[in-house]
Amino acid sequence: MSRWRAPNLISVAALLVAASLPISANATTHPARAATPRPPATGPVNPGFDTGDLTGWTVTEGTAFGPAAVTATDTYWGGPFQHRGSHHLWGHAAAGDEATGTLRSSTFAAPARMSFLVGGGWDPERLYVALVRDGDGRTLLRQTGPEDEAYVRIVWDTSAWRGQAVHLEVVDRKTGGWGHVNLDDVRTGDAALRDDNGLTFRMLGQANQPTATRDYAADPLRPQFHHTPYQGWINDPNGVIQWRGRHHLFSQYHPDAPKWGPMHWSHAEGPDAVHWRDLPVALTPPPRATPTDNSGIFSGSAVDDDGTLTVAYTRSTDTSAHPGATPETVEIATSTDGVTFTPGTEVVGEAPPGSAAGFRDPKLFRDPVDGRWKMVVGSGDGGHGKVQLYASDDLRTWTYAGVLTEGDGTTGAMWECPDLFELGGKWVLLYSTNEGGQSLQRYAVGTYDGSRFRAERHGVLDGGGDIYAAQSYRDDAGRRLMTAWMSDWSAKEPTRVGGWAGAQSLHRELFLSADGRLGQRPLAAADSLTSGRSISVTGKTVDGTWRLGRGDTARVKAVLDLAGSTADTLTLRLKASRAEATVLRYEKSTGALTLDTTGAGYGTRATYTTHAEPAADGTLSLDVFVDRSSVEVFTGDGAALTARVYPRYRESDAVEFTTTGGQLRLESASLTPLGSAVLPD
Repeated sequence: MSRWRAPNLISVAALLVAASLPISANATTHPARAATPRPPATGPVNPGFDTGDLTGWTVTEGTAFGPAAVTATDTYWGGPFQHRGSHHLWGHAAAGDEATGTLRSSTFAAPARMSFLVGGGWDPERLYVALVRDGDGRTLLRQTGPEDEAYVRIVWDTSAWRGQAVHLEVVDRKTGGWGHVNLDDVRTGDAALRDDNGLTFRMLGQANQPTATRDYAADPLRPQFHHTPYQGWINDPNGVIQWRGRHHLFSQYHPDAPKWGPMHWSHAEGPDAVHWRDLPVALTPPPRATPTDNSGIFSGSAVDDDGTLTVAYTRSTDTSAHPGATPETVEIATSTDGVTFTPGTEVVGEAPPGSAAGFRDPKLFRDPVDGRWKMVVGSGDGGHGKVQLYASDDLRTWTYAGVLTEGDGTTGAMWECPDLFELGGKWVLLYSTNEGGQSLQRYAVGTYDGSRFRAERHGVLDGGGDIYAAQSYRDDAGRRLMTAWMSDWSAKEPTRVGGWAGAQSLHRELFLSADGRLGQRPLAAADSLTSGRSISVTGKTVDGTWRLGRGDTARVKAVLDLAGSTADTLTLRLKASRAEATVLRYEKSTGALTLDTTGAGYGTRATYTTHAEPAADGTLSLDVFVDRSSVEVFTGDGAALTARVYPRYRESDAVEFTTTGGQLRLESASLTPLGSAVLPD
């Protein structure tokens, strides 16, 4: 790219001097000609900071962007920066999160398109990269970071200002945690849309700014058949229930930012536990007492109390903003129309003894042992997670019934989101834990006598990295349905650059397998998501790589003939291009099924493994749901793997089977396009 150059000052000075001299009678004169101004460059000088310093950039304020901000550092505490070239601008490197300041690029002519890599904190008002017009200083566009050091590619349509003199400003006016912004690899013109390998960047950031019509399709990473917030943050699913024939899904929700904050309960409902229509926010916390007050409505559950929709939840009070308050209590709220809820009433005012790690997430159920209402609440003490049990006759007056069950210290110090239910002649306990920094959704199968649960078998519900806070309910057809937060507390959320974060998993039907494991399968109603003609094959032998088709939102089914396959490792590449893919591998010799996201794009780089048993006929059935930023894998024996994945490129949508060291025999395979699950308001 060309660089803007200053006019030749010597020539200009000479002209000015000459103009001041008297003209000799013998001198030859010529008509004066105005100097032709040089056009500005087509991009900023030093667009990727690969000079190793701030050449072409000017610090206009503060200390956040001193010379030390330009770095060749490749990795940070969470992995690689994924920058381009030799250097990049790391807003934390010069003076930490407490420093503030602004940095200005050289002037250039606005192109039709621009793109750049952005990282650092999320704060649209205080942390951002801006496109500013020179003539009037107007900010034309701006973009904040993803609350992650790792870079995300932003693509801007700047055609409205094409040819105008503009510059970039990197603005840091925030102090404290995540008080910095990172920048690298500014591209203009055709290079803004394509990587060096010729692949097309997905348009993130500008394409998903809020609109009155709620365009759920605009953001290329927004799931199309998973429930997500249009803007803001969701985590745990709450209050899942079928009430008056309709399925209801509440979620932990922060409407003001795509990250955790004062929790509300968002609300959606639908006819089949697959399609969802947004309803007004169901539960709202009180106004903040201080700017940092994070008091809110934490997780809970719902039951039908003789026609009244009744929810129990944790009222969380931020004691730093409310000194002396009880941090976690249980409240009840009700609704007769399924939309508007009464103000909450406190029913448990303090945690029982032995709850030092916490006391939250009440799950209500009618106990068939004694016919009373029961409530399990997550807790922990002394490094051992546990579940507390309460009993009631009217959902208003509760009696503490003791510890339902307790861990041995190997399954986390705090058990969140407990759920106890009967299934297939056994009792099942679901609970969520953090073990060594890893979030896990665990289950136990055993017996329950009305006061104590005794586990006979333990397991992890989903072997992937993105299932947490699972909650279940019994629907009108007698099925046990479950959904979960399709993320975890350590996951990357690059969609923050579009103003939203979080998604709920597909609803799944739970069952006990013949050997006593807790299995899951997609709902039959998922077939209604079909939006086009399927590609299908039977009796296919794959030697090397074979592409079944392409699909960014699709369902892939395959029956692997293990006996007829000579390769030991059988591979399915999803969201694949020549630069990236999410890889599913099955090893015949071990039964290990692995989902590999190390080369999948912007998201968490990891491998997740579960065990999958072939059927009696020597086949392995796979049922895979591929959404724009997620993959959910189900096997015929009830195993599951779920991961959020965020491809960088539009071309990353291929579905391919591959083998090495032998052949793969497919009894059948199909690829079916899927459509949106969003119902109109």
